[in-house]
Amino acid sequence: MGAILWPTSPQNLSVGNRLVTSGALAAWRSGNLIVLVRHEERCDRSNNPCLGPADGLTRPGSVSAAAVGSAFQTLGMSHSDVLSSPTTRTVQTSRFMFGEAHVLPDRLTLCGTALVHELPAHKIAGRNLLLVTHSECIGELERVLGYPHADGAEYGSSLFVQVRANGKLKVLGVLNSQDWATALGHL
Repeated sequence: MGAILWPTSPQNLSVGNRLVTSGALAAWRSGNLIVLVRHEERCDRSNNPCLGPADGLTRPGSVSAAAVGSAFQTLGMSHSDVLSSPTTRTVQTSRFMFGEAHVLPDRLTLCGTALVHELPAHKIAGRNLLLVTHSECIGELERVLGYPHADGAEYGSSLFVQVRANGKLKVLGVLNSQDWATALGHL
């Protein structure tokens, strides 16, 4: 009963038609979303072949990143801006997903307890903001926005957050990298 009244994690947007019923698709189309995307699989925490430095991605991580990028392309990227944490794995993820990486000056620029106030300041009205970041940054935002016991963000997962008219942020849900095809199949 408690999980129904106080959900532990944001809803999975691949279930049923939640990409639509949550308002995420409408918010995306109006350029009113902030999406935090966790980097893909880290080389230094995997036995999979690496693409380069130990702090970068694995080869399977690069394939998964490209697939998530294709899913975002299906939604449409013409009214979206992409920012990336400066670590090797986030920059590589951003490049495989979106073909580019607009790198923030330091890892903590958009991470930490002030994230709820900093994110809207980086978002341009009428344009979605995608931030390729780290699980701890996503977890901090989830805690601040009412999910203190959320499951940790999976590699390549995307947290969809709407900017409401009053400037407050509202979590709409999460899509894990392997669930995009299911979510898009409901459209």
